[in-house]
Amino acid sequence: MNDIRRTILWVVFGFSMVLLWDQWQVHNGKQATFFPHPAKPAATASAPKTPGSAATAGVPAATPGAAAPPAGGVPAAAPTTPRERFTVTTDLLRVTFDTEGATLVRTEFLKVTADSVADRNKQPEDFVLLEDNDQRKYVAQSGLIGGDFPNHTTPMTPSGDRQLKDGANDLSVRFESPEKNGVKLVKTYTFHRGSYEIAVKYDVINTGSQPVSPQVYVQLTRGAGVSGGSFITNPAGTFTGPAVYTAEKKYQKVEFKDIDNNKIDIQKESTSGWVAMVQHYFASAWILPDGVKRDNFVRKVDGSLYSVGMIAPLPPVAPGATQSLQAEFFAGPQQEKMLEQVAPGLDLVKDYGIFTIIAKPLYWLLDKLHSFIGNWGFSIMALVLLIKIAFFWLQAKGYQSMAKMKAVNPRITALRERYKDNPQQMQQEMMRIYREEKINPLGGCFPIMIQIPVFIALYWVLLSSVEMRNAPWIGWIHDLSSKDPYFILPAVMTLTTLLQTALNPAPPDPMQAKMMWIMPLAFSVMFFFFPAGLVLYWITNNVLSIAQQWLINKRMGVPPEFNLPKFGG
Repeated sequence: MNDIRRTILWVVFGFSMVLLWDQWQVHNGKQATFFPHPAKPAATASAPKTPGSAATAGVPAATPGAAAPPAGGVPAAAPTTPRERFTVTTDLLRVTFDTEGATLVRTEFLKVTADSVADRNKQPEDFVLLEDNDQRKYVAQSGLIGGDFPNHTTPMTPSGDRQLKDGANDLSVRFESPEKNGVKLVKTYTFHRGSYEIAVKYDVINTGSQPVSPQVYVQLTRGAGVSGGSFITNPAGTFTGPAVYTAEKKYQKVEFKDIDNNKIDIQKESTSGWVAMVQHYFASAWILPDGVKRDNFVRKVDGSLYSVGMIAPLPPVAPGATQSLQAEFFAGPQQEKMLEQVAPGLDLVKDYGIFTIIAKPLYWLLDKLHSFIGNWGFSIMALVLLIKIAFFWLQAKGYQSMAKMKAVNPRITALRERYKDNPQQMQQEMMRIYREEKINPLGGCFPIMIQIPVFIALYWVLLSSVEMRNAPWIGWIHDLSSKDPYFILPAVMTLTTLLQTALNPAPPDPMQAKMMWIMPLAFSVMFFFFPAGLVLYWITNNVLSIAQQWLINKRMGVPPEFNLPKFGG
C-alpha cells in the first residue's frame, strides 16, 4: 500500500507537470507536444484594393435577419474624397481610422509596452493590437446592409479634433458618407479620458423619397493565430479567436479550426451581449445596448481572414428622417476589474478555462493583496502564504500520515526483506502494522489531490493576468511574465524541490527511491523557461511546505532527516 500511495502521488505530480510544460510550449507559439493542431499561418493583408475586389469580401450580404451572412462583394461608391489615415490621440490610445468606411485600422496603447522590458537598454515600444499592413490584418469595420447603402468600403469625410486637449474629458470625431441610393451614414466616435472604450453613434439619414429599412453591422476581422491545443494537454490554455456572449448562453468561444470545418456553435439571435476577438492579455469587442435585437455571426472571409460580428435592424426610416443606433467599441488589455465595468460578461475574455470557478476568487484576493502591498511579486508570495494557511489543517493531516509512515519504515523494510518470496504474507503483515499504528497508507495522498486544482488555478491566474507583464519584483527581475534572465529563481526552485524530496520517507523499493529523485529533477528543468512570477509562486509553496513538514515531524517526535539518493548498485 505504501508503494501504491507513492505511485499515485508521482503519477498525479507528473501528469500535472506535463500539462504545464505542454501549455507553456503552446503559449510560446510552438506545437503542443501531444495531439498538436496544425499551426495556421498568420494572415497577410495586401495593399488597399480597388472597389469590387476581394477586399470587399468582408461586407455582409444584404440578407435581412441573416445571422451569418454569406461573404459577398458590395461595390464601393466612386471616391469623392481622397482616402487618408485619420489618427486620434488620447491619454491612453492612439487610434487610426481609414477614411474608407471609417474603419479602425490601428489601436496603439500608450501606457502598455509591446515587449518585455527586461532589457533595460532597449527603448520599449507601445503595444499595437489592431493593425492593417502587409504583414498583419486586424480591423474593426461597420456599415449598412439591406440594400446598396454605405458600408465599410465607402469613402467618408472626417471632421473633428485629432488630440484630446488638456483639461478635456471627451473628444468626438465625425465621419460622413456621401449619399448612396438615398441614404447617408454618419459615424460619430467619442473618446473618453482614462478609458479604452469608444462610444460609436450611427446616424442613418434618408435623403430619398421612399422609406428604407437598412441594418447596421459591426464586425472584427483578423487573420488566425496559434490557439488552444487539445483538452487533454491544454485544459485551460490561453485562447486566440472570436467569442460571442449572450445573456442566455453566456461565453461562447469559437476556435479557428471549427470555423474552417463549419462547426460553429453560437447563439445566433439575441437581444443582449457582445462579440469579441480574444488573444493572450488583450481583446477587442463590439457591444450593442441591451434590448437591441441582433443577429450574431462568425465566418471565414477572403481565404485567410475570420470575422465575428452582429447585425442589428433599424426601424424604417421615412424620407427626410434619421434613425440612430448607439454602440460601444473596446480595445485594450484584459484588466479584470475594468472589463467588468465595460459590459456584463466581458471579463470572461480573460479565460481561465475549466478552473474559472477557482481562479476568479484567487485573482480577486491577489488584486486585494497588491492594492495593499504594491508589488506583484510580494503579492504572489502573500497569496501562496494565505493558501497554505487555509490548507494548513488538511496539509497537516497528510504530513502526519507521512511522518507515521516514516516512523514505521524500518519495520516495513524488514518485512519486505523477510517475506520477499511471499508477497501475500508480506501484504498481510504490512496491513497489520498499519492497523496497530493507526496509519492510513493513502492518508498523504488525499490532501495533495485536494490542493492540486487550487495551485493549477493559481498558475493560470498568473499566466493570464496582464498585470504581470513588465511588473518588476526585486533586483534583476524586471518582468514577472518573462523567464528569469539569469536563471536564479529556477535554480532556487530546483534546490527547494530536492530538499522537499529529501525530507520525504525513502521508499523501500530501490527503483522507486531513484524515481523520487529523478522525476523532480527532470521536471525542474522545465521551470528554467517559465515566467519568473510562476517560478516565484512555486518556490514560495515549496519553502512553506518544507517548513510545515519540518514542524509537524518535530511535533510528532519524528526527527527530520534527509534521505539522500542512492544511485549505486
